[in-house]
Amino acid sequence: MAPRRRGFTLVELLVAMAIVGLMLAVAVPAGFRFYEGMQTREAVRDVVTLFATARQQAITSGAAQDVLVWPEERRLVLGDTTRRLPGGLRVTVHGAEEVNRESAGVIRFYPEGGTSGGGIDITNPGAGTIAIAVDWLTGRVTQTVHDRS
Repeated sequence: MAPRRRGFTLVELLVAMAIVGLMLAVAVPAGFRFYEGMQTREAVRDVVTLFATARQQAITSGAAQDVLVWPEERRLVLGDTTRRLPGGLRVTVHGAEEVNRESAGVIRFYPEGGTSGGGIDITNPGAGTIAIAVDWLTGRVTQTVHDRS
């Protein structure tokens, strides 16, 4: 009886490599979409938190607080606090003309709890837009998701 050789045949190795290749072809794009979605959710959370902080500071200090937004730079500023949003996102600000500054949109929070109104749209080119609106009367912050369709 001839001795048996151990190991894999060339066909078995090619099949295994093809299966691994298919798995990577599916997993890598899904991983990128997950990462982009995570960046968008983090940006929305940062904006909503900054708005809530500005409203709270206005109420407790008795002085109006401005959130300045530079859409081209994807930068938001409240006093000494600066937030930069990820580079893959597009930012649009909607603010009252009377409080906007030359290159920055402004959302002003008043001590009574109201605001100048307005909002920010955060667009992820591959996923859609999330509109963050600030109610002028109550200062309430709401989010609306607009799919890319």
